[in-house]
Amino acid sequence: MSVGIEKIDTYEGRTVKALLDSRATEMSMSKSLAQKGGYRLIKLNQPLQVRNVDGTGNSGGAITHEVEVNMFYKGHVERV
Repeated sequence: MSVGIEKIDTYEGRTVKALLDSRATEMSMSKSLAQKGGYRLIKLNQPLQVRNVDGTGNSGGAITHEVEVNMFYKGHVERV
């Protein structure tokens, strides 16, 4: 599905493809998308380990940073 995301500081927005997973515990964005888009990366105090559905560690490694964006979908706006 397509959603809009917008930088918090400059309100610069773009449309991105998103995967809906109603059982996910967190929202995520690839680090390369965040870097290429110029989003402000905030280093986490402690990395978050990522596990696959079978319990194995994800090959992408731990999540080390977060970003804050406004997300838009069909008239709904949420800071995530």
